[in-house]
This record gives sequence, C-alpha cells and structure tokens, in this order.
Amino acid sequence: MLFSKIIGQTFIKNHLTASVDAGRIAHAQLFVGPSGTGVLPMAIAYAQYILCNNAQGENTNGSHSCNLKFENISHPDLHFAFPVAVSADVKKHPVSNLFMNDWRSFIKEKPYGDLFEWYQHIGIEKKQGRIGVDEAVEINKALSLKAYEGGYKVMIIWAVDKMNTEASNKLLKLLEEPPAKTLFLLLTENEERIIDTIKSRCQVLHFQNLSENQIAAGLQQNYNTTVSEAQKIAHQAQGNYQKAIQLLHQDGDDIQFEKWFVAWVRTAFQAKGKKEAVLALIQWSETIAKTGRETQKKFLHYCVQFFRQALLKNYKANDLVFFQSDTNFDLSKFAPFVHNNNIIPIVKALQDASYHIERNGNAKIILTDLSIKLTRLLHKKS
Repeated sequence: MLFSKIIGQTFIKNHLTASVDAGRIAHAQLFVGPSGTGVLPMAIAYAQYILCNNAQGENTNGSHSCNLKFENISHPDLHFAFPVAVSADVKKHPVSNLFMNDWRSFIKEKPYGDLFEWYQHIGIEKKQGRIGVDEAVEINKALSLKAYEGGYKVMIIWAVDKMNTEASNKLLKLLEEPPAKTLFLLLTENEERIIDTIKSRCQVLHFQNLSENQIAAGLQQNYNTTVSEAQKIAHQAQGNYQKAIQLLHQDGDDIQFEKWFVAWVRTAFQAKGKKEAVLALIQWSETIAKTGRETQKKFLHYCVQFFRQALLKNYKANDLVFFQSDTNFDLSKFAPFVHNNNIIPIVKALQDASYHIERNGNAKIILTDLSIKLTRLLHKKS
C-alpha cells in the first residue's frame, strides 16, 4: 500500500514515516476516524513501512520481496482482527482467520469501505459483528510466536470498538506487557466506545474529514471523472471518499433510505388527524424491522443527516446543503418544519432508537415509538 495512493492526510503520513525513521515507534496506537478518511489504508501502509524497512517516506525502496507480499496483504508478520459473526461458511466460533480470503478481497475492492460494507461482503449484514474472546485468544497465539522475518510483528485491529468486555480485558493485558517488537494499531470510528484503560495506553491519532478538493482529485485520478462531476460528488460526500465512490457508481443505500424516509415523514404529518395514518406508521415500522439491525442503525444515522440538512436549508445555510433527491423530494418545502425548537429532541430520539436497536431491543416496538414521537415533534412550533 503506497502512501501516495492514500487520499489526503499528509500530516499523518509525514508524522508516521518520520517517527519510524527516527526509531520512535509507539507500541500501541489508536487511529480514530471514519473509514472513508483512509484509516485502514494508512494503517496497512504504516505497517509496510516498518516491516519492509522502507525509507524516504514511501513504500518503494526497502525490501522488494517484502513489498511484494504487501501487494497481496500476505506478509506473515502482519496480522488482522476485525468484527465477524457466524455465516453460511462459518457455523461456530467465528474468528478473523476464517475470513482472511474475504478480508483480502475486501481490502483490494474497497480499501475505504465501512463496517456495513464488510458485513455485506461476507453475507452477515442482518447480524451484528463482534470481536469476541475467541478472537482475543487468536491474537495472543499470533503474537506469542517469533516474527517470521525477525523484525516487528504488527497487529491491526479494525473497528476495535466492536470488541466485547472479555476480549477487551485480554487485549489490555497484552498492551500492558507487550511482546518484544510488537506493534498494535487499533482502528475505530467511535473513540468514546473504547474503554479508558485501553485508550490511555495508546498514542492517539485523529483523522480529519477529507476536503472537497482532495476527494475531487481522487475521483479524477482513479475514476477519470470530469472536473465538474468530481466537484459535485465531492460536495455531497461530506469528507468521505467511500461515500463519493458510492455516489459515483450509485450503489449506496441512500436511494432506498430516502424512499423510506420520505414515506415515513409524510405519514407522520398525516397521523395527527388520521387514525389510518397511525396504522400506516405501524406498517412502516414492521417493514424496517424486517431488515437487519445494521441496516436499521445505518438508516437512522441517515435520518439524522437528513434532518440536519433540512435545518441548514431552513436557516439559509445553502452552502452547507449537499442533499440532492433521487425521488423528487422537495427539501425546501420540508425544511420549515425542522427548526431550533425540535431539532435536538428529533436527533436524540433517533440516536436513542439506534442505541436500543444495537442492544437487541424489539425493532418493531422501538421504531413504532420513534414514529409516534416524530409525529408530535414535526408539528411543534418554532
């Protein structure tokens, strides 16, 4: 993985390579940022820079055979752990090693991909992946062995916030007494979900959202898009390169999410005066409840962004409005109903619903309750 292929994040690239060149490698590092900002590609490139003895800020001038191994993500001293669940191929005790072929293909196809795309890739999108105690045992085994090439061993734990308590405690012991020449790279989008005892033992690096110019340049270089198309997509992507790729190929979930959202708010408006509309809200809740929990959580996050866009539109912050409808929904007509007096309780209701769904609450009950709350909040006066 070449640093030059990673979009933006110049400061972090320079910081990481300079620390290696100076011989100052912290044994545990926490990379914080959305997947679409390049957290995973940066971790792999950093591991390659260390393991292959590269220099001068790029992965081209160290061990040639070592760099070739990284092209296939197959270096024996590079280890991964990531959220998994039982699947059609893995019936019990799922651990990352059983999904490594899928993981390598995922990295090649979608190096900026998010957790939900990973679940789709291995066919568990209706489940919630976890890094469990079985995985912690595998991590211990892998790091207890001598390095194949005599140097560092690197363990990249992607979405470390999905690690359960028992596994976290085992990881903590490793971080407190790490094997010699072992580097832990912990990657997360949700820093607040990592226990403080682990976080306190890590050097933390925060990845910033990419600029529109950086995303546009990446689209032009990698997908030969026109300047105008690249700029338009970059504006909608909100600093997320993977989101930009989805918009370019029109293969994201936003079209379906928009249809669900529009049907939801229209029915919620009607529910104040029509009993039939309440039944329609219940039916809507049943429809969403039939999808997987990860889909439900992602949809609720989409709703939060939609309401924020409506609020910005209402208060004439048009430069920050990137929403473009795929269903001919007129945001300007909806925007006046989202204002300072209801935006906070709306967002809180959505976030609470996502929280309870993640903790295996009954999705139909949670979404029905949310729908009734939305009916009241949309009719609240500014």
